[in-house]
Amino acid sequence: MANMYLIIAAFITAIVLGRIIIPNILIISLRKRLFDAPDARKIHKRPIPRLGGVTFFPVILCTTCFFTALRILLGYLPDPQFTVTMVTELLFLIAGLTLLYVVGIADDLMGVRYRKKFFVQIISAAFFPLAGLYINNFYGLFGIYEIPTFVGIPLTMLLAVFITNAINLIDGIDGLASSLSMVALTILGVIFIHNQQWIYALLAFVCVGILIPFFSYNVFGNADRGRKIFMGDTGSLTLGYILSFFVIKYSMYTGSIPTEEILGSPLLVSFSVLLVPSLDVVRVVLRRARNGKALFLPDKTHIHHKFLDMGFSPRQALITIQLMSASLCAFTLVTVHSGWNNTLVFVIDVVVWTGLNLWFDVVIKNRMNK
Repeated sequence: MANMYLIIAAFITAIVLGRIIIPNILIISLRKRLFDAPDARKIHKRPIPRLGGVTFFPVILCTTCFFTALRILLGYLPDPQFTVTMVTELLFLIAGLTLLYVVGIADDLMGVRYRKKFFVQIISAAFFPLAGLYINNFYGLFGIYEIPTFVGIPLTMLLAVFITNAINLIDGIDGLASSLSMVALTILGVIFIHNQQWIYALLAFVCVGILIPFFSYNVFGNADRGRKIFMGDTGSLTLGYILSFFVIKYSMYTGSIPTEEILGSPLLVSFSVLLVPSLDVVRVVLRRARNGKALFLPDKTHIHHKFLDMGFSPRQALITIQLMSASLCAFTLVTVHSGWNNTLVFVIDVVVWTGLNLWFDVVIKNRMNK
């Protein structure tokens, strides 16, 4: 129970620190005119400060380290899983976050070419296998169980870069990336609590804590009064990298139970919380490849752009996309834990997503023809 109290205290501390720091970031941004200027691709119509994500990494690092040290002093360590491996994983996570934090700030302040950002993401993704973290089992998904290391390591790096960019690319309307991340982090945090992996649970809920004050300023802040802020690449890269870490950590098979006897695929379960941003990236990339366009240059073809083209307001689009994400996640979690075939569940998710997007395209076409 003491571990739960510490997690709650860390969660509240992150909220308080965010509530203190974000207004000061706003003041600095306004004085130095560090804005995200509107253009043809963006939704906002006036310059908005874009350094909200600068608060994420320092608050997450400070709060997590403080309460982890406090747990040690109070005698609640070691965890059953607290080993040299866990320490190594967390240190490599911090190293990767530091690289992405620096690149994110540089991009938000003066812009960084996507090739350079991609290169740094690959380096950061390589830290996971160095820490001993990699996808080593599919748990029967597509009929695949154990996979060799030479396949698992590059797959893990690809997955980390993919998730990091998925969160970065879904950050197109107020509150979308932060709210999807909050839900995903909360579910993953509950899973880690259930598994008594207290350090990871604490990290997950600290991330949720810092997102709450940001979400308030991002969604409900008044731009005319200088109370609105975006997370920028600094924030989205931080969130994406942490989420990729959790997905890989939870998906890695380390137990003694035969994988054929495990109910549900941990890989599919962990991905269920990120189905909307993940499937949206796949759809957009395939569409760009089919049309012969650059795969990594920004455009207006993401799911939130579709909702805006259908006549939804940004707030309505946010709520509807959240409901879509929650429905897909709930369906996946319930069915895999009810004994459904993992591959069948995944195929249903993809078919439903594809069907919805085809329907959206028809609605947009009919609206434009009126």
